[in-house]
Amino acid sequence: MAAIASRRKGRILAFQALYCWESNRVSSDELIAFSWLEKEKLAELDEGIAAFSRLLIMGTIENVQLIDEMIKSHLQHWDISRLNRVDLAILRMSVYTLMYQSEIAPSIVIDEAIGISKEFGTEDSYRFVNGVLDSIHHTLLAQTEKGAVLSQNAV
Repeated sequence: MAAIASRRKGRILAFQALYCWESNRVSSDELIAFSWLEKEKLAELDEGIAAFSRLLIMGTIENVQLIDEMIKSHLQHWDISRLNRVDLAILRMSVYTLMYQSEIAPSIVIDEAIGISKEFGTEDSYRFVNGVLDSIHHTLLAQTEKGAVLSQNAV
């Protein structure tokens, strides 16, 4: 149970960092040093949580173009520039995990994103985030299955 709580704290920290990055264009070095955190929180920060957060932060930033393209392709009647920054930060972090961390179950990624959006987003954020992530998950699943069939046919 402690590992789950740590991962959740790590995701929240990464979401907050990505929000700072989008809102203020804080450098990645500052983000992963957590210099934007209050001193008391920084002093209490567990290294395991910090390491997990750094992985999410840097992975998302390094792949933001592909992540944003994936998000854009799943927005119905919305432009990515119209998304509020909280939803965008949650979506980016979650899509990074769905695309690049296959060892983490998609249901966990989506559930965590819903929880974070309920805590930090608007009243309807969690519905929006859920819909976009579920659609992306199904697209990635179809791509994986198609790739498996193609590789079987090549044998």
